[in-house]
Amino acid sequence: MSSPPAEGGGRTFTERVYSMIESLAEGEVATYGEIAADAGRPGAARAVGRILASSDGLPWWRVVTKEGRLVPGLEEEHAVRLAREGLAVRHNRVIWPHEERPG
Repeated sequence: MSSPPAEGGGRTFTERVYSMIESLAEGEVATYGEIAADAGRPGAARAVGRILASSDGLPWWRVVTKEGRLVPGLEEEHAVRLAREGLAVRHNRVIWPHEERPG
């Protein structure tokens, strides 16, 4: 089941999520909630997580919870991938650059 087309853009929620995650630059992170809101569905953070879990090829490690938490069960791999991109992780949470986000 796919979401209805977006107003104006004609793309589904899933397509918008894919596009947004693909556009995250190396060393950049976003939260599930930010992606959901920017894709037109505030409050659909879990849907973004499901999309990531069922996709191949997306830079999933660049998406974290609003608290900066890493993917449960994949914390070590998540931390390694973020570290390769210059981001620090402590206690299974990304350390937000310049304290830009709440933690």
